[in-house]
Amino acid sequence: MNRRHLEFGCAVGVIGLLAGLAGAATTLVLHTIEHLTYHYSFGTLLDGVTGSSPVRRAVGPMIGGALAGAGWWLLRRRTPVPSLTDAIDAPAPMPRLALSLDAGLQVLLVGSGASLGREGAPRQLAAALGDLGTSRWALRADDRRILLGCAAGAGLAAVYSVPLGGALFAIQIVLRSWSIRTVGTALITSSLAVAVAAPVTHLEVPLHWPNPELSYLLTGLAVVLSPLALAVGRGFNRLMDYCKAHRVGDSWLLIPAIAAAGLAVGVLSHWWPELPGNGKSVLTVSVGSGLTLASAAAILLLKPLLTALFLRAGGVGGMLTPALATGAAMGSVVALAVNTWTPLTVSVPAVALACAAGVLAVTQGAPTWAALFVWELAHPPLWLLIVFAAAAIATHHLDGLLRKRAAGASSR
Repeated sequence: MNRRHLEFGCAVGVIGLLAGLAGAATTLVLHTIEHLTYHYSFGTLLDGVTGSSPVRRAVGPMIGGALAGAGWWLLRRRTPVPSLTDAIDAPAPMPRLALSLDAGLQVLLVGSGASLGREGAPRQLAAALGDLGTSRWALRADDRRILLGCAAGAGLAAVYSVPLGGALFAIQIVLRSWSIRTVGTALITSSLAVAVAAPVTHLEVPLHWPNPELSYLLTGLAVVLSPLALAVGRGFNRLMDYCKAHRVGDSWLLIPAIAAAGLAVGVLSHWWPELPGNGKSVLTVSVGSGLTLASAAAILLLKPLLTALFLRAGGVGGMLTPALATGAAMGSVVALAVNTWTPLTVSVPAVALACAAGVLAVTQGAPTWAALFVWELAHPPLWLLIVFAAAAIATHHLDGLLRKRAAGASSR
């Protein structure tokens, strides 16, 4: 074994360990902030929001938003914070401190109730730590890119205990490569990261499958629902892209803007306590059939709007779980409407997650990963992976057909 392969092998182990530490650290800090914001000791964020006073529900996210806004104002006035993709692709060393501080502010904002994903922070922190941990080795540029891309996927894997989902995220979305070196590195680093974070995450499945009666006809229903998933996914992407392009500038206005967004989610949580946080609460009640038709419709409308509001205010966070929650809310609306207004009976959890997979396939452009990630979040019966894959692939192909038509029309 030559020196290059030896150093790369050592770097793979270091990346996995550091990504696990990043996932464990962000999870601990996030839960601490959630408990402080809503003043609860046990249970989920949804339990904490439901049990807190109306004043705390409104003021907690507002204070967290103001603090995060102040932090981003001070950070951005001193140094630019690149996107993680740009930092990984750049030949120069990462701006590790800036990315780490930005990740910490994301955790603060999401932990205090912001409607943004929590997965951006561990991905950034894992990549920054990985860049630092491997900086002593003279790695080739392509090897360094593989390692940092896999670090981002491993950070995702660590916080949700989804080793396959984290590995495929690195392969299909971050690196877009199926080379043996990439696939092997992604699988090893994600598995290591999940194991290292286990003392904190306890390897708990994020969603608890209720084991309802299921039918293989769900596969056909998942395909039929793909136009709805496509509409929601495209609408979600366009709304988020618009708000990112028109966000508040990097001035002191970040403080009142993000605080106002926090106040909005806090006030609305009085009626819909599932809205605060990254979207796990929405997924939990969708899988647990805990939504009424009216509440599912309200969440379908409000969850993406609140996420867009935080982006418009200058906040930063992940988009995976807000998109998942929006898709699950749409699936719940469809399933509850069918069960209420027709003689048919369909599984609300299965339809909710199938629609979530379809929406995620559009927002991330990776149907295989979307299906596997959704399945790994809940670990339902294995054959439901076929249902989720049918929804994701059908929606993705329909999206591709519409894109080709639009491109053909514009060229004429």
